[in-house]
Amino acid sequence: MDGEDLQEGMMRLGGPLFGKYDDPAAWIADLAQAGYQAAYCPIDEKASAATVAQFRQAAQAADVVIAEVGAWSNPMANDDATRRAALAFCQERLALADAIGARCCVNIAGSRGSEWDGPDAANYAADTFALIVDSVRTIIDAVKPTQSFYTLETMPWMYPDSPEVYVELIKAIDRPQFAVHFDPINMMNSVPRFYQHREFVQHCVDLLGPMIKSCHIKDMRIDRPFVVALRETAPGLGMLDYAAILRSLATLDVDTPLMLEHLAEAHEYTAAAQYVRAVAHTAGLTWR
Repeated sequence: MDGEDLQEGMMRLGGPLFGKYDDPAAWIADLAQAGYQAAYCPIDEKASAATVAQFRQAAQAADVVIAEVGAWSNPMANDDATRRAALAFCQERLALADAIGARCCVNIAGSRGSEWDGPDAANYAADTFALIVDSVRTIIDAVKPTQSFYTLETMPWMYPDSPEVYVELIKAIDRPQFAVHFDPINMMNSVPRFYQHREFVQHCVDLLGPMIKSCHIKDMRIDRPFVVALRETAPGLGMLDYAAILRSLATLDVDTPLMLEHLAEAHEYTAAAQYVRAVAHTAGLTWR
């Protein structure tokens, strides 16, 4: 692939906003000011049907893609009450994603340890894969979405932690409204993957591309202290070849959002967005 071949490919960049929105016009204005063509869902599952419709229509009129509705919770919790509450929450959030026209509802598979999103040996126990399949089916079958998709964010210490495992989950879950949420940085959980990140990201895109509904984009560095320390950073503050990563992502569907995350201040998002846009421009890529 070269820059000339990708001139027709377009991408959508998005990130969090720091306001709370009752007025769709104010939300669209802030997205425009940030230069975002993709957005996180601005309202929650408690919003009325009329409010959901207003935000959906505003996004469509402004050519803004609502990338995702987060359903951050632990459907794999060992505590029954916590697990049932998480499944119900995921169902509510998937219903919101479907109603507002988001590309996906995203959660992690969940952890079987004490931290809802943390590492634990039981995350790789023999029956964990089957429990993930059951939980995802329970969520999708209760909602029966027709527009949006339920997705699992790729992670470093729980399934899905590789594109191959994601393919296995897609086959096992066997639901057309199950798809892929792609965070390549989360899967760089070893030194070889870190140093071979160009090839790894392209491999993921080759294997999962048509199923990817939304992406998180970050950066990463490797630190010297023993034992290995791989650390997430803002785009431009790490060691990754961002031009190569964007070239791979630019081959996805033109409405696939690339979403900034995990920064503390608005000015950090501004700097990260400027960096990503500059790299894309140098690589011959364009934004919607």
